Amino acid sequence: MTVIGKPFPTEIRKTAVYDIEEWYQKLLAERLDRPYQAIQRSNFGQYDMAVHYLTSVLEEAKAIDKVALFNIDHMAQIQFAGKDACALLDRVLPGNMGSMTIGQCKYTLLLNENGTVRDDMIVMRVSDDKFILVINAGHDITGKEIVDNKEITYLSDADFILQYKKEGEEVFVTDLSDDLVKIDVQGPLSMKVIREVFGDAALKNRKNPDKWMGFFSFNEIEIDGQTFYFSRTGYTNRWGWEIYIPHSVGVDYFKKLILNVLDKGGFLVGLGGRDENRLSAGNAGLPLMGSEYDGLHTPTNAPLFDAAVDMTKDTFVGKAALEKDIASKCDKKMVVIISEGNAVGKAVYLDGKRLGSMTSSIISPNVSQEKREYIGTTRKNVLAENGTAAIGLAWLYNNPFEKDENGADIVVKDDQAVRIKVDLYKEVDGQPSGKPILGYISGDGICVSTSAKALKNIENL
Repeated sequence: MTVIGKPFPTEIRKTAVYDIEEWYQKLLAERLDRPYQAIQRSNFGQYDMAVHYLTSVLEEAKAIDKVALFNIDHMAQIQFAGKDACALLDRVLPGNMGSMTIGQCKYTLLLNENGTVRDDMIVMRVSDDKFILVINAGHDITGKEIVDNKEITYLSDADFILQYKKEGEEVFVTDLSDDLVKIDVQGPLSMKVIREVFGDAALKNRKNPDKWMGFFSFNEIEIDGQTFYFSRTGYTNRWGWEIYIPHSVGVDYFKKLILNVLDKGGFLVGLGGRDENRLSAGNAGLPLMGSEYDGLHTPTNAPLFDAAVDMTKDTFVGKAALEKDIASKCDKKMVVIISEGNAVGKAVYLDGKRLGSMTSSIISPNVSQEKREYIGTTRKNVLAENGTAAIGLAWLYNNPFEKDENGADIVVKDDQAVRIKVDLYKEVDGQPSGKPILGYISGDGICVSTSAKALKNIENL
């Protein structure tokens, strides 16, 4: 069988716009009148990615209030085409591929047979027999590598899916990642940025050009004879787009986007700010592959389960394991926790009982004064007028929220968000140790979700 995944890189990879990030860093130093310093970088998915630029993680996280620009070129785009492509994807993925219309995006997962998550992704249906899977960094690698003196086997998403291809099926798989540069624009001014850089055609509803495009749809348009994709999606639960720019003009458009965003008071945002943006996204936050999604947890009861998984489908990889979860009345729950300090890896306790553990946590500038005060902390940096608090996600063994008559979580009661105070402990030999970090489970998350709201709300900003 032909291998689609790339071999494990001999050197850490660089995105197509890596050098432009360095240009941006110098430009930012001039604009903000700050001394130049090197970009803080980290290995993410075998790419050398910016954690933050000259601006702090807090400044970049706050940019979402105006407009934030993300270099997401480390993610991969894999095309499945052919008359049996839809059948293969439907056989493997838990989302219903056959029900997708041309121009629609769908969020779904790639599961192991035991129901745990291999990857999560956005799927775009380009035509009846052509789909593009937008997958996470590092999930395009197939091969073996020695890591910490242990041999690790990598299997790309594409090669995993192709294991389920039947004899004689017509499916053609192409890695488009080197042909496209992926850049995201998020925040209320994102629409204005795209209109000014790319024109209104990028944002029109493909079925009704008199209207703007809808949430979780995408446009495929030509600019100067080259194909661009604009999907009304993003990893922030705010208004925004993911843009796929032809490689030959990727650098030029990235520069144009940077200049436009800076003029509007926004910033280029690194991994740190993006992590905050996904944790502060709406009532439930957004899971991260490798943190909330991993080889230990099934996605049952995760915030996006119903959007990603169609349990009415006859079959998909991992369905039997999820059915077992549901039949056992498994009520584990992923929750948002606001705390007085960073609590990643800490255990969550209520009245001396262990509820679960924190899978993500980061200091955030986007927590309101009232939410920070509710923690009950005495920390001055948390209580200050422009203070910060930590936000994060935790997997709990059991759902802490009551249910209404329709089985939905009651996260608001008597017009007040449901909040459950907890203690976050470091553990030694399985027991809580030292002084806890104070926090609470938040029924209304951090920031209001705007992603699905009509574009008429922002078209004239």
